[in-house]
Amino acid sequence: MPLGYKGSYQRVRAYLRKKRTSPRPAAARPPSPRTVAGWILSRPETLTEPEQLHLKTVRAHCPELDALTRHVRSFADMLTERQGERLPHWLDAVRKDDLPSLHTLASGIDRDLDAVIAGLTLRWNSGAVEGHVNRIKMLKLQMFGRPGFHLLRKRVLLYTRHPAPH
Repeated sequence: MPLGYKGSYQRVRAYLRKKRTSPRPAAARPPSPRTVAGWILSRPETLTEPEQLHLKTVRAHCPELDALTRHVRSFADMLTERQGERLPHWLDAVRKDDLPSLHTLASGIDRDLDAVIAGLTLRWNSGAVEGHVNRIKMLKLQMFGRPGFHLLRKRVLLYTRHPAPH
């Protein structure tokens, strides 16, 4: 006993022709993850009006991205306004949401909480030291792996005395 479609090929062809020729509603392409991440990481006042509307739509359709945006912007405020005392409350709020990547960040922050709070609160930082470390790494990279601490030492000392013009 054969099972399946009992109609004719012509009926299938007519159905498909109708589907192929009917106008399709123009659907806007969703923004890329990189674009959405850029919107989330930008200061809200620097976004254009269309970008703000797109982000608002994305946040309305995805509660996880809405929570992520709130947490990222709250952390950015703590960072730029040196409000490290808010960090424990921020960590509690992060743990209440189901965002595994932020839970990982929170666990890492917990390992050295006092140092992170100090970094978010105090005006002193290690920016100058990091700049020197990057400069030394750049000099070492320019040496194409040539061995020896003595050669690197000479390059660092010569570079310090006579930096290359920009």
